[in-house]
Amino acid sequence: MTTLPLTYSAEVAKARTSGAAIVALESTIITHGMPYPQNLEVARQVEDDIRAAGAVPATIAVMDGILHIGLDPDQLTALAQAKGVAKLSRADMAVCIATGGTGATTVAATMIAAHLAGIAVFATGGIGGVHKGAEDSFDISADLMELAQTPVTVVAAGAKAILDVPKTLEVLETQGVPVIAVGQDSFPAFWSATSPLPAPLRMDDAAQIARAHRMRGSMGLPGGQLIANPIPPADEIPAAELAPVIAQAQADADAHGIAGKGVTPYLLQRIFELTEGRSLTANIALVRNNARLAANIARELTELSQ
Repeated sequence: MTTLPLTYSAEVAKARTSGAAIVALESTIITHGMPYPQNLEVARQVEDDIRAAGAVPATIAVMDGILHIGLDPDQLTALAQAKGVAKLSRADMAVCIATGGTGATTVAATMIAAHLAGIAVFATGGIGGVHKGAEDSFDISADLMELAQTPVTVVAAGAKAILDVPKTLEVLETQGVPVIAVGQDSFPAFWSATSPLPAPLRMDDAAQIARAHRMRGSMGLPGGQLIANPIPPADEIPAAELAPVIAQAQADADAHGIAGKGVTPYLLQRIFELTEGRSLTANIALVRNNARLAANIARELTELSQ
C-alpha cells in the first residue's frame, strides 16, 4: 500500500492538534490568476483575512510530488514565482504527484486535498461550470462533479460570470448539490452582486450553513455545498456593464480558436484588459470576502464538534 505523500505546514499541523478551525485555499489563483509579486501579496492578504477571522489558512499545492496542506512563507513565495506550473484537477492530480511534478490546485483538486486532510471548508473566487457552447464542445468543469461527490463546503462568489450560469445551475441541481446564496434571493454573478437568476436556496449566517453541512453528513448524503457569497456592493461591477465586455472577450476567444483549459484564463485576461483592471480589483475583493465567511463557517463547525 503506497503512503500518500502529504505534508502539513507547521501552522496547519498545530491547528489540527489543537482542534482549531481550518480553511482550505486553492493555488491556481496564485500561479495562473495574476502576475508576481501581486499574486504573492494577495495570497498573503487572503491568508491574513482568515487568521483575523479566527481560523487557520491552508493553501494547497503539489510541489515536487508532495501534496502540501498549508504552505510556509518561503514555499508560498517560491510558488508565486514558479514557471510552468501545472493546473491540476481530478484527472491529473495523481499523475502530478506520482511523477514528482509541481502543480497548482483548481477547485476540484483543492476539494479532494481538503477532504484527504479532514478540512471541511474551502474558500475560492468562483467555481468553474458549464462553458457557453457546451452543447457542442461538452466543455463542463470538473468542479461540478466534485461538488456532487466530495463533502466540502465551498464558499465562492457564485460561478464565474464568463460561463453559461443557467446551465451550470441546472447541472448542480441534477447532481444534488445545494446552492445556497448568502443573505439574498438572487444568485450572485461573480464580479456582480446579483443576477436575474433566483438562488436555489438562501441562508443568512455562518451558523446555519455549518449546521446544513453537518446535517448532510449525518444523513449520509454525498457531496458538498456551494455557498454563493455576493461580492460587497462597493466592490462590484454591475452585471449590465459587464455583459458586453464578456461577450467581446468570448468572441475574441472564438476568433483565436481558444479551447479547453485555455478558455478561462484567456477570458479572464481579456476581461481584465477590457475593464482596464477593474475586474481584477473586484476579483481580489470577492476572494477576501469569501475567505472571511469561510473562516466563520469553519469556526461554527468546530463549535458544533465540541
